Amino acid sequence: MAFKVLFLTHTPDAVPEKHQCVIETSKYKLLVRLVKNQEQAVEVCKKLVKEEGIHSVLLCPGFTHQNVAEISEAVGKNVGISVARGDGPSTKIAKEVMKREG
Repeated sequence: MAFKVLFLTHTPDAVPEKHQCVIETSKYKLLVRLVKNQEQAVEVCKKLVKEEGIHSVLLCPGFTHQNVAEISEAVGKNVGISVARGDGPSTKIAKEVMKREG
């Protein structure tokens, strides 16, 4: 059985059904979804945990602590939640690009 991970990132013009990909080997399956907002993030997480048996959710740095808590509650105690965070300079670079792109 493969270890299944869902990576989610916020993107203002995202359509989760369209903006997605899957990368997998016999031992690992990575599902990537772009979501427009927190409501979509929760929906996608709940759906994929149920349908795909996701073991872990990895969130982009744009998710707040409150967002993380809401997703954790939505998927249940058997799904790990991680957040990709950078150091100070990395966060500044990412923030500037995201601000520029809206």
